[in-house]
Amino acid sequence: MYKYFSARALRWIQTMIFAIKEINQRSDLLPQLKLGFHIRDSCDNIPVSLRALLLLVNGQPERGPEAESVNRDKVIIGDAGSGVSMALLRSLGSFHIPLVSYFASCSCLSNQREFPTFMRTMPSDAFQIRALARLVSYFGWTWVGLTGVESDYARFAIQLFLQESVQYGVCAAYTHFYPVALSQPALDELLDVVQMASSKVIINFSGESEMQGILREIRHRNITGLQWIASEAWATATLLWEKFGDLLMGTLGFAIRRADVIPGLEQHLTSLRPSNIHESAFLAEFWEETFNCRLNGSVNSHSHGGDNYYDRLPCKGTENLEDVYSPYSDVTQLRVSYNVYKAVYLVAHALQDMSYCKVGKGPFLNSTCADPKHFKPWQLIHYMKRANFSALGAKVNFDQNGDPIAYYDLMNWQRSPDGSLALVKVGFYDASSPAGYSLVINDSMIQWPVGKQASRSVCSDSCPPGSRIARRKGEPICCFDCVPCAEGEVSNKTDSLECSRCSDDTWPNEVRDHCIPKTIEYLSYHELMGMVLCVVCVLGACISLSILAIFFTYRDTPLVRANNMELSFLLMVFLSVCFLVGLLFIGEPSDWLCRIRYPAFGISFALCISCLLAKTVVVLMAFRSTLPGSNVMKWFGPSQQRASVLLGTAVQVIICLIWLLTSPPHANNNTDYHSAIIIIECVTGSEVGFWCVLGYIGILACMCFLMAFLARKLPDNFNEAKFISFSMLIFFAVWITFIPVYVSTAGKYTVAVHIFAILASAFGLLFCIFAPKCYIIMLKPEKNSKKNMMQR
Repeated sequence: MYKYFSARALRWIQTMIFAIKEINQRSDLLPQLKLGFHIRDSCDNIPVSLRALLLLVNGQPERGPEAESVNRDKVIIGDAGSGVSMALLRSLGSFHIPLVSYFASCSCLSNQREFPTFMRTMPSDAFQIRALARLVSYFGWTWVGLTGVESDYARFAIQLFLQESVQYGVCAAYTHFYPVALSQPALDELLDVVQMASSKVIINFSGESEMQGILREIRHRNITGLQWIASEAWATATLLWEKFGDLLMGTLGFAIRRADVIPGLEQHLTSLRPSNIHESAFLAEFWEETFNCRLNGSVNSHSHGGDNYYDRLPCKGTENLEDVYSPYSDVTQLRVSYNVYKAVYLVAHALQDMSYCKVGKGPFLNSTCADPKHFKPWQLIHYMKRANFSALGAKVNFDQNGDPIAYYDLMNWQRSPDGSLALVKVGFYDASSPAGYSLVINDSMIQWPVGKQASRSVCSDSCPPGSRIARRKGEPICCFDCVPCAEGEVSNKTDSLECSRCSDDTWPNEVRDHCIPKTIEYLSYHELMGMVLCVVCVLGACISLSILAIFFTYRDTPLVRANNMELSFLLMVFLSVCFLVGLLFIGEPSDWLCRIRYPAFGISFALCISCLLAKTVVVLMAFRSTLPGSNVMKWFGPSQQRASVLLGTAVQVIICLIWLLTSPPHANNNTDYHSAIIIIECVTGSEVGFWCVLGYIGILACMCFLMAFLARKLPDNFNEAKFISFSMLIFFAVWITFIPVYVSTAGKYTVAVHIFAILASAFGLLFCIFAPKCYIIMLKPEKNSKKNMMQR
């Protein structure tokens, strides 16, 4: 089976012999049949295997005691290697002879169209690859090296791993194949790749013989810190530990299911005596190698231990296998041997099922049955693929491809206190379990090559929440850069491929890993600026009403009576309203508040300016009426003055009504100015309506200023025209300044500017017109006389 002597392979042979003898001794299984066998060494070589196969199928086995068999119907159990099995199957195609492998794991053999007569008790590599992909993903290894021997087994396994690992975000740092016969140049090429790569995690698909050469060179180069992931081909190879335990400590690998014990096998293995070892060349070579002696008549002429074969002493004949340790008799890791045992029982149970067939109810043409003593190979295959039995308490059944349901033990290579290898089971993979529960690992039991935790093996560090992956052009998907999420976007998990945009009313937090409610902004009564403006508004209204009270108290004095008392009273009331209108701009905007706010502002100022305009006209008319023959004042008496105020305001009311009916102001959530803030504001609805309201106030103010300017030098100690002129200048200054500031600000500051303009212009009108009068009334009462008023 191998080009070199293998005690393990001899154990597999003996296990098959043991299983056949056990079945032949049973009365409940094939009581009418006896199984026989022929054993041939494939030497892990296709030509040698084919020659032995053709000898078997042509009915020309070499003669010997084991050659006697009653039945010439055959089943091939073997080969251990996937490549040799494929060659045998292609040659067996015309014979339809079943081939059951106990160690060939290549997934390519699951192709039932190409290999319809193939079955195995070894799980397909497709299952192992899924387990390996889950394993590297579990430990966060996204950057791993893949190496394997130049064979179908390794090529198909690595190809499958590359396909399976994509879903876990795992990439190959390198993929390297080396020949079975490892030359020094091939070793140098392999280890140069390993040393140059940034990955320290290596998954290797090969046998233990190739691994010996690789590990020998690794020791020579003093390469350390590698995390080996073993394929099942060498996951339990104790021989490697004995020679390279320092390099393999911490190795992880999936091993096929183990039988705790096969009753009677150990006794069978150790029952060999010098008297019966000449029955087989395998046994003779094994005996000489185990006891380092030379048998009489042996055809062996070489030594595997390095010493000269002919220098060995003759065997004494008293050697006993129970006195020495040998991998041959070690039954602590019955894995491949268990597969051999199940393969023999598979054939037996298929024959047993065949014998149960009832005439006329068979599975073949015309409902016929097969004769267990004279069956055709293709008839046996039918029953083998439907076999369902228990072997040592474990269920054995197969899928549609002839593969057993996979179960692997996750083994960790650990050093025992005495320095020996301890293969510790630290988890398992059960392909029959649901996807999320198929791999179970006990991290605390794992012994690592370096340190107390798994090493890191990534091409790029994970992108934290708040960022996304940006692929590097021309590099594997595991190599990337981390780009912060754009404004307004978040990612709330590691290694996000894209960021998601927050909703309209939320915004990313500082690290951009989740959305938080946006800050709502408006001029509130609860903040300092809102409180100050509110106090000033109320204060302005109180001052206006206080002045009104003073004027009403001194309404009979010449100063109050001479300055159009009724219009003065109206003006002070309207100014109070103007101050209070400022309160409508504070607080959370709503549709109804917005629809009141702007018309109230426009109408209140239209009332004030109309009153001032009427007062200015009165001054002009009063002095005009002093001219001889003039009776103009009778055309502009108190009724006409009130009518002029109402008329001037009515125009503004009409403008506001049209505005409200066509495109009224309304509340709006503005996120354009600052994305992280929702500015609740009143939008004008119609810009034309807003500027018409402002424009009309401006027209009234211009007319008032023009008339007041013309009357500013009329002879009167208490001529209001000059005070009105000055107040209009302040009014213009405030509102001309207001327009660019209003346009350039946003949010609550726009509202604050608007309130400030209202207050400033209202205070300007109040103090310019009424402060001088209050000064005389309250502090200079002697000037509040008719005589003083008549002086020029």
